[in-house]
Amino acid sequence: MPTGDPSLPEGWLEVVSMDMEAKGIARKPDGKVVFIDGALPTELVTANVHRKKNNWEAASLFAIHRESSQRVTPGCPHAGLHEGACGGCKMQHLHINAQVAVKQRVLEDNLWHLGKVKAETMMRPIEGPTWGYRYRARLSVRYVIKKGKVLVGFHERKSRYIADMETCKVLPPHIDAMLMPMRALVASMDAREQLPQIEVACGDHVTALLLRHMVPLTEADQQRLRDFAAAHNVQWWLQPKGPETVHKMEEGGTELSYSLPDFGIHMPFKPTDFTQVNPHINRVLVTRALRLLDVQKHERVIDWFCGLGNFTLPLATQAREVLGIEGSDTLVQRSLDNYAANNAQRSEDNPLAPTTFVGRNLFNMTPALLMADGNAEKWLIDPPREGAFALCQALADIHQIRTGAKPTGVPTEAQPDVLPPLPQGHEDWQFPQRIVYVSCGPATLARDTGLLVNQAGYRCVQAGVVNMFPHTAHVESMAVFERVN
Repeated sequence: MPTGDPSLPEGWLEVVSMDMEAKGIARKPDGKVVFIDGALPTELVTANVHRKKNNWEAASLFAIHRESSQRVTPGCPHAGLHEGACGGCKMQHLHINAQVAVKQRVLEDNLWHLGKVKAETMMRPIEGPTWGYRYRARLSVRYVIKKGKVLVGFHERKSRYIADMETCKVLPPHIDAMLMPMRALVASMDAREQLPQIEVACGDHVTALLLRHMVPLTEADQQRLRDFAAAHNVQWWLQPKGPETVHKMEEGGTELSYSLPDFGIHMPFKPTDFTQVNPHINRVLVTRALRLLDVQKHERVIDWFCGLGNFTLPLATQAREVLGIEGSDTLVQRSLDNYAANNAQRSEDNPLAPTTFVGRNLFNMTPALLMADGNAEKWLIDPPREGAFALCQALADIHQIRTGAKPTGVPTEAQPDVLPPLPQGHEDWQFPQRIVYVSCGPATLARDTGLLVNQAGYRCVQAGVVNMFPHTAHVESMAVFERVN
């Protein structure tokens, strides 16, 4: 990045790009980088510096002297840099098309600078509704005695305090309309000072509200919850202690679930289970991932970090056999239940492919453990933000040994890169020919891409972003790898 323009008036900065936190990036005439909250690329601004380091400064936007053509008025009154602003959305001041372009550039930059890889083709971004999309949310609750009011919502920008939110435009309209009634509900409860959190989980046919309560609820409080549920058509779940204590307040009622209609799959879940925040994008994401994987009826597929089966069950409609591997025993059981329920609803002449689910720590992978899972022509990888480093490293180690790039044996000072020998019978194990990697962290995707391409014998044939979280700096992405023959 070039040094700042010395011809600008003193204190003015030209913003040339954005970082992963949606801060504008500029340089001073002396070359020092300035990260500016609220500034957009191409703008000329002045800023208030609030943190200084040797090579960079952090600042907030003070004034705009040349405005970007992509600057828009935020759609939510609580978004912005003003005191008490909500910290949930950082990009509402940027046009949605420009948001996607910035995220695509973040992915490309990460792939090149961290992974030393350029995808052969950049895919068209996956986009969907830009408002009312957030079907999962964790709302903090606080009874503020000094103000004599209850706050329900997200935290303020860079603060532990809860924003005084009366509306939230990224939540579904029926949840947005419930924020103020939720405040009134909590304010009326005997336990109002011991209710730190309400989690929202919207299914296709029912909305669940999970209330965390630090003390037992009185009968009067339980009746208040019942009345609220009846008035707003929601289902209460309660959590008195740890996650294992989560339970439905009233038995029966509509099942919390979502569907994947392209595959005829129905997915029940609990409010504490991991599901994608944006169901509209999730449906498109699953369909595109499986289209890119191009599974054939004679092929075996492994779904790494399979969760409750979001990709596994659709894969079972296409493959000969599927293996789902997940680190959470709870989600493994949920996957088994969902597989059994979906298979029972299918006709005898069109069952799901035989599918096995296994619980395992996927952050502790070795070539021997990898080979023990057998051959699979195709892989789908959908890890958490930490990525799939151990899995990709195991693939790279096998490739390095087989090509003779690294010897096997016992490491010494003279040969520190020596790898343990491959297990007996390893000659029969084959690399997957195609991998689709779905990522919620572009940096870890880039790191793992570097391993797959530079050390494991793959090409990165396609990559692209998925705008799962409009108006936030979060970047969801996808990459496709093919084995080099």
